[in-house]
Amino acid sequence: MPDSPPPVILVTGASRGLGRGIALQLAGQGCSVVINYAGNLDAANETAALCRAAAPKPDAQRFVPIQADISSAADRARLVSETLAQLGRIDALVNNAGIAPKNRADITDATEESFAHLIRTNLQGPYFLTQAVANHWLAARPGCALHGGFKIIFVTSTSANTASISRGDYCISKAGLAMAAQLWALRLASENIQVVELRPGIMATDMTSAVKTKYDRFLAGGNVPQNRWGTPDDVGRAVRAVVAGLLPFSTGAVIPIDGGFTLRKL
Repeated sequence: MPDSPPPVILVTGASRGLGRGIALQLAGQGCSVVINYAGNLDAANETAALCRAAAPKPDAQRFVPIQADISSAADRARLVSETLAQLGRIDALVNNAGIAPKNRADITDATEESFAHLIRTNLQGPYFLTQAVANHWLAARPGCALHGGFKIIFVTSTSANTASISRGDYCISKAGLAMAAQLWALRLASENIQVVELRPGIMATDMTSAVKTKYDRFLAGGNVPQNRWGTPDDVGRAVRAVVAGLLPFSTGAVIPIDGGFTLRKL
């Protein structure tokens, strides 16, 4: 409806990388976006400015940076409460925030400290943030501004089912997150809450910049059929499709965004 308020989408890790690409696509779709960030306020403000430039209704849409470390239970609770206080609603949650290990190490040398840090951020954080948002919906029973009801999107990684022995902690965190998506999809399907997993492949972001040469060689070897790096815009477009209600009968779906990397071939 023309006078309806814009849907509010909470995107974690939205200050840069894949999260910024997601926020920009949602802005272009007419949504308001909560731009969660861990520490870089300048980057979050830049994302907000880019979103305002992309917004078809900049006077109605809002782009609000909110700092929160999703590995912290207190920060997760504050993120939800501040979102509701400032924007009055949450119509979709995009669990995008994630980290890579500080040091890639063979699994024979990797540390428990790195493992625990990645699990808290990449798995425990989004799992319990989803719990908080879902429980708000189930308790308050608010109306939803999105076609087809509330949405939860988990952004995992091709590492959920592709082993890399130099970053086992990352692979395990993403494999666990993939199962979290399945669990929440099953639990919430009857509540008119759709849950979808997006599984990006080799993406051109800050996270991969340190190993760009390695992945350039990998691409040159023909290992990705579409023969290019993925981009934040690729992931943003997939999020936009789910939020727009274009996959209404696909709760629990796992959607690769990897240029065909995971295709089985002879």
